[in-house]
Amino acid sequence: MRIFRRVIMPVAWLGVFAVIAVALVKIAFVDGLDSEPALAGPAASVSTPAIQATRATVTNRVEIDATVQGDADEQIRSTVAGTVNYLFLQPGAAVRNGDPLFQVKTEIQPESGTTTSNAPTGDAPEGAGQESRTPAVPQPTYTYTNVLAESSGTLKTLTVLLDQQISVGEVSGSVDPGTFTVSGTVDAAQQYRLLAKPGSAEINVTGGPGPFTCSEPVLTSATSTEESGSAGASVGGGGVGRSVPAAMVPAPGGGSAGGGGPATGKLSCPVPADVSVFAGLGASMTVTAGESANVITLPLTAVQGTVTEGIVFLASDPAPDPSAPNGAGGSEGNPPGAADPEKRTVQLGLNDGTVVEIVSGLDEGDYVLEFIPGAPGQPDINNPGAYPMGG
Repeated sequence: MRIFRRVIMPVAWLGVFAVIAVALVKIAFVDGLDSEPALAGPAASVSTPAIQATRATVTNRVEIDATVQGDADEQIRSTVAGTVNYLFLQPGAAVRNGDPLFQVKTEIQPESGTTTSNAPTGDAPEGAGQESRTPAVPQPTYTYTNVLAESSGTLKTLTVLLDQQISVGEVSGSVDPGTFTVSGTVDAAQQYRLLAKPGSAEINVTGGPGPFTCSEPVLTSATSTEESGSAGASVGGGGVGRSVPAAMVPAPGGGSAGGGGPATGKLSCPVPADVSVFAGLGASMTVTAGESANVITLPLTAVQGTVTEGIVFLASDPAPDPSAPNGAGGSEGNPPGAADPEKRTVQLGLNDGTVVEIVSGLDEGDYVLEFIPGAPGQPDINNPGAYPMGG
């Protein structure tokens, strides 16, 4: 035990200190002389996204938020002047087009004339007659005219009274047609897409009956609607309309109503008589205004333009190959869009709110910039916090 404490323990401690000293010397004078490896530079390269023109089917289908509204009352106007002689109906009665509502008595004054008399005069011999002329009293005549209903429905008001004097064109009451119209506002982007004459619309009433089809939707301008309070000047409908649609960048979510700017028009559809609805119900209108099958298309973000004609920017190189190192393109690793892009004018056709038909100016397989240079960034609606993509 004495040997252990006096000999073995001191020797062990000396060995430990020796190992520590050797390690410190190696760290300070050996490893410290080795050069540090160089840091790798950035591996990513900035490139302009490019996209290829491909073939697809474009269906111009626009969905509009709408409301069920009762049609305006039809005014009753007198067609003749005179005195109200008889009332055929009272408010609340059902009427059909052509039914008599009230009768007007009109006095017609005859032309004034004279009568011939053979009464004797004081200067004539007795028994001799002398012809004389005396004024005749005119006898008036009367005509009776029925004022007829010009529409079917319910007689809502009848404001005339018996023996009342009435003039031509005077409003004498109103008829509630009892019909309804589904109407909704359209913004500028939607109205451009509907320039090709809306052919039909599918109406779906919220909480109401099943969807039904409107064969003749009517598109009116907002200005005429506000000024007249009625249908206004029609710019679409079931008749012949302008046949060239437009390409316009849609609102987020496919260009829903109210998302593409202020209202510029109104789309209306009459509700069939056999469909039960009420004023104030919400509805949606899905309007189809053309379809182009197997045509060259591009995303709307790649096209600058509105009606008929647009501009695209050709990419200098094909789209980047994800398998190539550092995102290199197809020609010697140069990123696409390295050179100034070529501007080209193209003819536009239908668009569905996401892609647009390229009628001419591009071939299938051509590469163009996915975003217009200098255009405002488009926010990612699926990731609101992401930085917007754009030119």
